[in-house]
Amino acid sequence: MSTEDLPDAPQAAEPDYSRRAQEAKREILEFGKMVVWFLILFFALRYFVVEGYEVQGPSMEPSLVNNERILVLKLPHFLSQFRPFDRLNPIKEGDIVVFESPNDHQKRYVKRVIAKGEGRRPTNVADAGQYGSTAFPADTVQVRVEDGDVYVNNRRVTEDYIKEAARSGPSLQDEAVLYPGSYYVLGDNRNVSKDSRSFGPIDDSRIIGRAILRVWPPSRIGLIQ
Repeated sequence: MSTEDLPDAPQAAEPDYSRRAQEAKREILEFGKMVVWFLILFFALRYFVVEGYEVQGPSMEPSLVNNERILVLKLPHFLSQFRPFDRLNPIKEGDIVVFESPNDHQKRYVKRVIAKGEGRRPTNVADAGQYGSTAFPADTVQVRVEDGDVYVNNRRVTEDYIKEAARSGPSLQDEAVLYPGSYYVLGDNRNVSKDSRSFGPIDDSRIIGRAILRVWPPSRIGLIQ
């Protein structure tokens, strides 16, 4: 039988394991970088820009109720601590703020700003007195709670957000003087709230930010006022 030249049979290509391993390593590295940058961005946003909190207790009813989740804007207040942003006015009267407890750095409160200190600090704060005196420098702010009403520099504050009028008690500090960088804060549910009547004005350095948005439950989603 005659034989004919037949074409060579195709040889199976050997897989390039080295090349595939390098590609897989590169993909894993890129994914790892993406995760790291995501975490950096996440924690940067949480630390400097906005952070979520859960409301605990009834002290801010009816504005905020127990177990609601809120977003707190931190960046404007953070920037106001530094030049050239120190002229910013991120916290105003009527705003709801989250701040560190004056007695426990791990504890947070959410309350409404009733008044804030303005002007220059007196040379001798002890002589001016912190509570209860009427002989204050002209550029300080005086706050008092009387018969359920709140007065700032003898002007009654209109409050359509409170649950009920505040009752006075022997343990409450119903008068205060605010110097620059201090805030007088109260809960909207006055008669169950621990606030500046208990621990006095709070310092600007303790404020974390302003509550801007209610995100849970769905039926209550909306801007906080």
